[in-house]
Amino acid sequence: MLELRGVTYRYPSEDFDTLQNLSFSVKEGEFVSIIGVSGCGKSTIFRLINRLLSPGAGEILAGGHPVERQKQYCGYMPQRDLLFPWRTVGENLRLPLEIRGGLSRSEMRAQVEGMLAEVGLPGCAGKYPGELSGGMRQRAAFGRTALTGSKLLLLDEPFSALDFLTRVSMQEWLLGQWQRHRQTVLFITHDVEEAIFLSGRILVVDSTPIRRLTEVPVPLPYPRERTMLSRPEIAALRERLLDSLRKQVKEG
Repeated sequence: MLELRGVTYRYPSEDFDTLQNLSFSVKEGEFVSIIGVSGCGKSTIFRLINRLLSPGAGEILAGGHPVERQKQYCGYMPQRDLLFPWRTVGENLRLPLEIRGGLSRSEMRAQVEGMLAEVGLPGCAGKYPGELSGGMRQRAAFGRTALTGSKLLLLDEPFSALDFLTRVSMQEWLLGQWQRHRQTVLFITHDVEEAIFLSGRILVVDSTPIRRLTEVPVPLPYPRERTMLSRPEIAALRERLLDSLRKQVKEG
């Protein structure tokens, strides 16, 4: 579904590479997380995949084809929900349908109402974002991302600004969504436990510039329950990943 081949990128204002000859891939239907300390370049990977940035070298493929030749190949959800406050929730979710075009207003309304029900927000189409809680806003933002129709979803620390209990609830909700629809998800986080709970594989940023991502499989079956995180092998995995991040902080 997604492949980076020898990708290098340097910000114009910097004298060093953020990514250097980086290669990795994600298979269709996988839930894969990238973890690393803040500022290590994780979000740069997403900006390159969704073409907000262009690599200095290498290529990025989605579905086996270069991304620069494609439209609507991925949906992107950043850290903040970025809902437009002057549009209702329904109008916010309708935005990707308006951009895609080809649907009548009644068809768009039906898709929006169906998605709101899917994300647990039935009856909220006429509300404004300021009337929703943080968790509700994130679900609305996810619904808008899903309505892009893309099979590949890029989720960039979408729960980092939420309080602990809301974040746990949203993790469980997202996992349920993925288990039902099996879209391909690439998820960025600096929360090791979040990555373990959600992912089939974890890709660890262990150096700056990012030259490689260390692959760590998560030895848990789906469907998952939070109680699984207390298993001895998962506790050991959590400590191993934390040690890797601590090492990167010291070297940074």
